[in-house]
Amino acid sequence: MNELSASAPVDVVPGVSPSWAELPADRYIDREMSWLAFNQRVLELAEDPNLPVLERANFLAIFASNLDEFFMVRVAGLKRRIVTGLALPTNVGRAPHDVLADISVKAHELQARHAAAYQDLVGPALVEAGIHVVTWDSLDEADKTILYRHYSQHIYPILMPLAVDPAHPFPYISGLSLNLSIRVQNTKTGKEEFARLKVPQMMSRLIRVDAREDLDYVRYIALEDLIANHLDGLFPGMKVLDHHVFRVTRNEDVEIEEDETENLIQALEKELLRRRFGPPIRLEISEDMDETTRMLLLREFDITEQEVYVLPSPIDLRALFVLAKIDRPELHYPNHVPTTNVWLKPSNPNERADIFKAVSRREVLTHHPYESFTTSVQAFLEQAAADPHVLAIKQTLYRTSGDSPIVAALIKAAESGKQVLALVEIKARFDEEANISWARKLEKAGVHVVYGIVGLKTHCKLVHVIREEKGVLKHYSHMGTGNYNPKTSRIYEDLGLFTSSETVGKDLTKLFNVLSGYAIEKKYKRLLVAPLHLRNGLLARIETEAANARAGLPSGIKIKVNSIVDEVIIDALYRASSDGVPIDVWVRGICGIKAGQPGYSENIRIRSILGRYLEHSRIFAFHNSGDPDVLIGSADMMHRNLDRRVEALVKLTDPEHVEQVLDMFTLCFSDKTAGWTLEPDSTWTRTHLDASGHPLEDMQDRQMTLAMSRRRTGAR
Repeated sequence: MNELSASAPVDVVPGVSPSWAELPADRYIDREMSWLAFNQRVLELAEDPNLPVLERANFLAIFASNLDEFFMVRVAGLKRRIVTGLALPTNVGRAPHDVLADISVKAHELQARHAAAYQDLVGPALVEAGIHVVTWDSLDEADKTILYRHYSQHIYPILMPLAVDPAHPFPYISGLSLNLSIRVQNTKTGKEEFARLKVPQMMSRLIRVDAREDLDYVRYIALEDLIANHLDGLFPGMKVLDHHVFRVTRNEDVEIEEDETENLIQALEKELLRRRFGPPIRLEISEDMDETTRMLLLREFDITEQEVYVLPSPIDLRALFVLAKIDRPELHYPNHVPTTNVWLKPSNPNERADIFKAVSRREVLTHHPYESFTTSVQAFLEQAAADPHVLAIKQTLYRTSGDSPIVAALIKAAESGKQVLALVEIKARFDEEANISWARKLEKAGVHVVYGIVGLKTHCKLVHVIREEKGVLKHYSHMGTGNYNPKTSRIYEDLGLFTSSETVGKDLTKLFNVLSGYAIEKKYKRLLVAPLHLRNGLLARIETEAANARAGLPSGIKIKVNSIVDEVIIDALYRASSDGVPIDVWVRGICGIKAGQPGYSENIRIRSILGRYLEHSRIFAFHNSGDPDVLIGSADMMHRNLDRRVEALVKLTDPEHVEQVLDMFTLCFSDKTAGWTLEPDSTWTRTHLDASGHPLEDMQDRQMTLAMSRRRTGAR
């Protein structure tokens, strides 16, 4: 088996191994409740009247989408543990039933608050801006005529009502589909029947009432409302008595039992087929649903009252993504135009930049989306594909798209005779089918496609280009914190390092050999690689800071991650805090670490920044006796990242890059910057206004300003 095996033991650095007796048993914040607190922060943005109204609508839609995935994955996982009899990890100290009960209480609270945010806050604000989501009953005859014509031509032909009776068993209801439950009566016999109608998922949930309306005054109607008011035509000879909207969420997590001898793609395709028929875990119903229909659905889906969410219409506020795309600039965030990184700009504006020439002079740190992905990462790969001196390109791909210019560049390189290796992680959750599709497209073009190591996901973000220059092979590399996806690069905040360092090039040569073959490699010079030694590398650095603090020397730790729940890392930070190390943790999502707790976390501050961009970069910075040790990469502080994934961090060596990254923490933790602070009682407090009621500085706006103002310094 490859040395980077999921079963590889996790070592603990001597001197920092856990001593459970020293720390209280309740020192961790519950993972699921922390995630719900994160989504509550998203909801708070939607509730903020100081934000542009279409951005608030977008945050409502993001909240809904996030919660769907939470149920499909996290709640589904807990229910699986109950069915299989598995307990939660010992550090949680609670039974799955108790965790699910707590989740249910909080989720019901948040879904009710989410619905109220739309009904009472965002909806009225949209109306003030001239954007109306109307009901059929509010329309006049002229509007109804227009909509009936649209319904007849574009909707009615594709509807498929399904009867439920002894000859027609209750139909399969796909996860996240919107449905109408319909009670009809036979006009001859008087017998009542039940039918189900699926709202077409390929159509927009919100339909323009009259496309001739100017966007300054525009009306939409929910697709299900339009359909519901034309049911008579679907049931000729029957009387429609009643109808209600419902939606079911299913277990859609994928579990692959990998076998050394089984084809991974075939195993995944079989599991994806099973995903469609996962058991129901949540039922959302309209608040006007009658008890007979409600009990029928509970019985057919075999779920409990605890799993039922009664909501006002419209159900599934992901529909608001439609409104968020309305072209009303004054109702959106001010436009941010990414700039080209100052070191990648051509000396002549009329020429294309030479990425190889720029990177051969110095390492380049890019910060997306403030700096352009197109003129950096994409340009790098396109230039490598076209350059006759490039002999080989190796790249990891976790999430991208089949029409991506990144995929196109790899295909072009392979077709021109270059050696091209693409390590495709087809197990990236909810992107599995797309990844299989474009992986096969790459294979047909002659790209060497591999799927990583049995038992591990390959999550690191790497590009390695080998170029011949004057008879010598030279390495050009990119290591990032985000996926090679041009679409998400416009909304995800990420860092990326371009380097021609021979040290990094040799490290990546070794790592790619591990990923694509049977090489065994444990030693890297500028990289920390999981699962073998990333955890231990960070623990050693934490212990160094703790030792310095105990010796009365300056110390400090700064960490930026999406999530932090790994107990060994958290306990090491607690002990460092107890020794006097000041620790700043900047976390977007799940946070299992507590702040301000007497005896073990007095010196820990925790902040969260949410806004127009999704904070996605991972940074680990250590004071290191005045010589800052700063690493960036792909790894969050979670069990899966440290134990079951191939992750990589790279050390920054340019003092300007180190300063730039540390300045990000200074800005994040400034009392003049808007954000959330984790309180000692483990609640999050949002601070976005100063004492006089004026908005505090938006960090992401500030980062855009900084990117635009950067100047070349030092030798070129």
